[in-house]
Amino acid sequence: MSEKLLIALAGNPNSGKTTIFNSLTGARQHVGNYPGVTVEKKEGRCIYDGITMHIVDLPGTYSLTANTLDEVVARDFILNERPDVVIDVVDASNLERNLYLSVQLMELGARVVLDLNMSDVASARGFQVDLDRLSRLIGVKVVSTVGHKEKGMEGLKAVVIEAAQSDEEVRFHVNYGREIEEEIGKLERLIEAAPGLTEKYFPRWLAIKLIENDADVTDKVQRAAADPDPILTAAGKSMAHLQTIFGEYPEIVIAERRYGFISGACQEAVRITAEIRHTTSDRIDMVLTNRLLGLPIFLVMMYFVFKLTFTVGDPPMGWIESFFGWLGGVITRCWPRGSESALKSLLVDGIIGGVGGVIVFLPNILLLFFTISLLEDSGYMARAAFIMDQFMHRIRLHGKSFIPMLIGFGCSVPAIMATRTIETRRDRLTTILIIPLMSCGARLPIYALIIPAFFPQAWHGRMLWLIYVIGILVAVACARVLRSTLFRGETTPLVMELPPYRIPTIKGVLIHMWTRAWLYLRKAGTIILGVSIVLWAMTSYPRKTRFDRDYGAMKAEARARFLSGVKGLNGDLGLPADSGLLLKAAEADLAMAAEQEKYFENQPGFKRAEENHDATIKKLTKSPNGDVLARFLRMQNIVERAHGVFDRTVREGNLRGHSAHHAALEITRHYALGRTKETDSGLYAAAIKYREDVEQPYHNTLARIENGMRAEELAYSVAGRIGRRLACVLKPLGFDWKIGTALVGAFAAKEVFVAQMGIVYAVGEADEGSETLRRQLRQNYTPLVGFCIMIFCLISAPCIATIAVTRSETGAWRWALLQLGGLTLLAYVITLVVYQTGVLLGLGVG
Repeated sequence: MSEKLLIALAGNPNSGKTTIFNSLTGARQHVGNYPGVTVEKKEGRCIYDGITMHIVDLPGTYSLTANTLDEVVARDFILNERPDVVIDVVDASNLERNLYLSVQLMELGARVVLDLNMSDVASARGFQVDLDRLSRLIGVKVVSTVGHKEKGMEGLKAVVIEAAQSDEEVRFHVNYGREIEEEIGKLERLIEAAPGLTEKYFPRWLAIKLIENDADVTDKVQRAAADPDPILTAAGKSMAHLQTIFGEYPEIVIAERRYGFISGACQEAVRITAEIRHTTSDRIDMVLTNRLLGLPIFLVMMYFVFKLTFTVGDPPMGWIESFFGWLGGVITRCWPRGSESALKSLLVDGIIGGVGGVIVFLPNILLLFFTISLLEDSGYMARAAFIMDQFMHRIRLHGKSFIPMLIGFGCSVPAIMATRTIETRRDRLTTILIIPLMSCGARLPIYALIIPAFFPQAWHGRMLWLIYVIGILVAVACARVLRSTLFRGETTPLVMELPPYRIPTIKGVLIHMWTRAWLYLRKAGTIILGVSIVLWAMTSYPRKTRFDRDYGAMKAEARARFLSGVKGLNGDLGLPADSGLLLKAAEADLAMAAEQEKYFENQPGFKRAEENHDATIKKLTKSPNGDVLARFLRMQNIVERAHGVFDRTVREGNLRGHSAHHAALEITRHYALGRTKETDSGLYAAAIKYREDVEQPYHNTLARIENGMRAEELAYSVAGRIGRRLACVLKPLGFDWKIGTALVGAFAAKEVFVAQMGIVYAVGEADEGSETLRRQLRQNYTPLVGFCIMIFCLISAPCIATIAVTRSETGAWRWALLQLGGLTLLAYVITLVVYQTGVLLGLGVG
């Protein structure tokens, strides 16, 4: 026997199939698509007793009737790939309904192993299954598992290997009664005589599917048979004959006979050991799906999900931000000081600043997906769809639209792909077009940047919740408009199963969380990396060599004012007016800073500059009145240290002025400075005057000069020119050309907005990160503008990947372009109304 086996994993939705897949494969899995379609294909590997099993997780289906794309994909995989074994995962507590798929799998000729999963739930409900008897009745091996507890997994692996090794021919068929069996026999003989069919398909299965009027199988016969007409003609006659006899379509009669076979098997093999009472799930549902309480509970639950995302995610975000700041600093220190290098700028500002500015939000993404996975695996998400069904009908959407829309909170791409379960095309198109309004995980970095920058900490969770609610409300309005114009017609009712509540497994939740987070990281390492490099080039080139203002002269003037201010302190210290001690000490500080710019920190020249500075200061302190200079420098260091600790703690903790922590720090600083003042009030006053009236104004002036140079360079670049072209259009929204430039980049991927804003505002900074960027945003924009940025990014055109999958799923560019243009126009109009109304009412403008 081959040491490698191909195993297919089939089963109904909510049967625990994904849990079994995760238990079998662990982290040895990857996600792709089936050839030619956008249905997700999950594959993994399991090694047992020296044999490698390649496991493919088929889409969850209730049957193989080929009414949906999932059913076609699952059936074609078994037909074309011929797996060694098909593991059919069955909900043991709903055995009769689940066995319908099992019967169809066996009729297909597959070697099936029946996995009665959730056997603990079945036992709790009073069902006891005789595994051996059931195995004899249906002719396949049967095992019992509890997937979320990983019970029975070793037995399942052993039985799968045993089934694969078996040489016994697969023979199974349901007796459909004399009339149907006669027609099946007639078609079987014609199929067996037709070259090209029996090599690929089982004759009996083909005959049954033709009598069931399966369009996909009819197409297969037309393509595979050399002369399909006699077979199809005979099939038509058989259907007509059977319909005359039974007064029903043959497919209905065949389905009834299958259920009859299943019912008989269950009566023989299943015993009810106790009276069936209300289960724990039923009692929980009395509250969670209550008509009055269900929706408020759901909204509160979503609020706490978003609150947790920010609160718990903040510390690790700081760690990641510090790491990228350190990394940028290392590269900066490893470059000759004072030398301008395109490669250094690309590494620090383009790659580290761009990609790092997005990866810093990974904790938020992980937490969001972790909580959503918890709700999904517990069974609550299915209840959420049930709760929302009545509401969905009010907005003229199908109840099944809720699940793809919910997935849209993670990523629009898989959400749009998930709409294939919606039967009618108009319901499906409506859902596809409004899914981007569900705020995806890619937008979360934008909110995580903007909300802390402009709103107090107590409002972080509320603002995030508000943004998500706005997206939902806009989606509702758009759905009603679309269903009243382009897609008129009645919505079909929702019929779905509510799985029992389960305690999620840590392994399953972590796998689901990591799978989704990995897509985010992969985007950061591919799309965002590429876009960041392109945007860096667009913000860096062409280089401007001649500036509109003489920045060199401005720096010289600022230096002269600084030195004049230093000299003016002579009187405060009791030094002669013409004393040059303070002036020479300040000049030594400036000379050391200028010299150190030429070297790495660990180079001899860097340290030599510091040694020369210390020698100069020491010499000055030994000159006449040098003791005054020495005492002033010590006082200056104490004052700077007290203010430095305060500023650093406020900056790193992102503390607001009204917070208790901020107030406590102010008291500590005030107490420390007060004690210092008591030692020598005159020196203390001089040190404060130097800091506030001389040193800080000088550094602020230099920063304004540098920002002016950067602004000119950016405006001269390609990105600046594009942004300025957009400025006149975006000005009514409160946006400037810098925001416009970032919005252009966000079209590739929403997260790029953060990376682009980081590049625009932190070019050349080694310690760039989200807090640095937040300070820049606070200095340049109002809270109203920050809110409008979030509104525009929420509603506007989705990313390129979403447009591409919309084109793929709808089969036409017109729907993708309608989504692109319509949402962008809608975002402009709504943001315009919000901003102008805010300005008129004076809200968030200061």
